Amino acid sequence: MSLSHAAYRRALRVMPGGNTRTSNFEKPHPTYLVCGSGAYVTDVDGRRYLDFQNNFTTLIHGYGHPSVVDAIRRQAGLGLSFAGPTVAEIELAELLVERVSYFEQIRFTNTGSEAVMIAIKAARAYTGRDLIAKCDGAYHGNYDVVEANVTTPPLAGTERPTPKGEHSGVARSALSDCLIIPFNDIERTRKIIESAADRLAAIVVDPLPSRIGLIAISADYLTFLRNFTLRNSSLLIFDQVLSFRLGYGGAPVAKPNFPDLCAIGKIIGGGLPIGAVAGRTDIMAVFDPARADRACVIHSGTFTANPLSMAAGLAAMTALPRSEFDRLNVLGAQARSLIAEAFASVGIKGTVTGEGSLFRLFVGPEQVASYADTFAAAHDPRLRSVVVRMRERKVLLSSIGLGALSTPMTGTDIAYLAETLEEALRSLKSEPT
Repeated sequence: MSLSHAAYRRALRVMPGGNTRTSNFEKPHPTYLVCGSGAYVTDVDGRRYLDFQNNFTTLIHGYGHPSVVDAIRRQAGLGLSFAGPTVAEIELAELLVERVSYFEQIRFTNTGSEAVMIAIKAARAYTGRDLIAKCDGAYHGNYDVVEANVTTPPLAGTERPTPKGEHSGVARSALSDCLIIPFNDIERTRKIIESAADRLAAIVVDPLPSRIGLIAISADYLTFLRNFTLRNSSLLIFDQVLSFRLGYGGAPVAKPNFPDLCAIGKIIGGGLPIGAVAGRTDIMAVFDPARADRACVIHSGTFTANPLSMAAGLAAMTALPRSEFDRLNVLGAQARSLIAEAFASVGIKGTVTGEGSLFRLFVGPEQVASYADTFAAAHDPRLRSVVVRMRERKVLLSSIGLGALSTPMTGTDIAYLAETLEEALRSLKSEPT
């Protein structure tokens, strides 16, 4: 019995399904990790892996970045958390507002899910409306109103669809305030939202939604959403919890299409829990506790803007100048190119999507351009087989084939990724059907 198997058996006795984070669930058991260094992690059985999971894209510096570690140690010596604010939160807020032209003010949270949640609450307070639109297949965290149509079959037809909760814990009453629209489909989206325009508080959209297939939002679709929300006094909310790693100022967007609010997280915490919502000053004013009107949104949290996360985040973001984003994005383009070559070399149909330092591979389709394509590909068991084979060869990807680069990586690591994928595909091809 491996030590990971033994750990899982222990976990089963004290946690439901031996699990406390659904994304870690795996049969027959997950791989338990014990340490990380640079671009590599080591499991409890002593196996060392090249890690393209990076805690689901969070660890843009990989493991043990000296500046981040030093910042955490220094702050830990001063204090882990306080009831009062610290200068550290001002410093991280200043850095983020300076980097992103449409960030005027910012408010910290503890997770990306919470950031999306309070962005939605701000939109409701500001507009006085309740309805929230989100894209079919998009994931926006653990808040009932957007936990709809994440893994369900893609929309059919142009009629207004009935939202479907992602699990039985989603309140049916919350779903009545959710409107599902098809990503990158202007005409079908128009037909769905026009009839509800007077109730629409906000449209939430990810510029590069991983669950939809790591497909970028089209310029025309974004322009349509921006114009529609402006015309109908609704807000446009970006969810960049994942896609904020695409560049120095997050996912690239031109000024006419700037969102009103933006939820971010993951890389801005240096590996520690964090989230934030940022946007226009007049909208962010709904969080001002000095306001006496009903539009004030009450938001707090024992560990919100805790100094450890603030210090780690400041160190991590300071170590990400434009040049480092550019270098990572070049490596990302190289990774996607070599992955495509691996499929062609072996003769197995497949493709790769993504931008910047992100990629997602698919086994089966030669093109993924919509959630319908992604949904069909997700049911091909060969992807799971490839991910497992790559792990056996000491390369980690997420279970859906999502990968994220980290700054310790070099061209050698990218070449090894492609080599390992090609070996996994050849092994798959040689299997009897």
